[in-house]
Amino acid sequence: PALCETFSVSRTVVREAVKMLQEKGLVQVRHGTGTMVSAPAMWNMLDELVLAASIGQDESLAILDDLVVTRRLLESDMANVAARLATPDVIEQLRALVDRMDELVDDPGTYAEHDRAFHDLMMQASGNRIARAVVRALESQVINTARYMGRTERALCVASNQGHRRIYECIAAHDPSGAAEAVFTHITDAWLVRRAA
Repeated sequence: PALCETFSVSRTVVREAVKMLQEKGLVQVRHGTGTMVSAPAMWNMLDELVLAASIGQDESLAILDDLVVTRRLLESDMANVAARLATPDVIEQLRALVDRMDELVDDPGTYAEHDRAFHDLMMQASGNRIARAVVRALESQVINTARYMGRTERALCVASNQGHRRIYECIAAHDPSGAAEAVFTHITDAWLVRRAA
């Protein structure tokens, strides 16, 4: 009744809203005792609304740290597989993207588009559709967030593309452990620079 009065809505609307919150893991409905807010550890962080709200409220950057760790682990594994499975066509496409990014270091916006294309191609080459979907879903929540993207300047683009070139070289050499390590280092270094800013 308090929610109905506060928001000027019917009991049906409140019931549906609580049901949606329960599906997202934000509340627990216990018949006889009421509805309780769940501990954050129970929240569905893969739900885009929950993740977006959590990122928006997190001043410590802990959620973004967790997001980067998750992305790093998944992409490292996908790079490992991509280095084993990459066809000559995929290797050529990766080389073309790295070469093009060298030309785009003075255009951070276009550079970022090619950066995402490079990572996506590598993920596709792994054949792991679920891991790729998770990374893409996570990144879609932060791609326009200044706290995640950080500064955009020439030196950072140059350093970033050195990481891409190392990843490409390992995949081209069919070096799974080298590719995994290169992605791990690239994502870690890039986040530490962005996070410090």
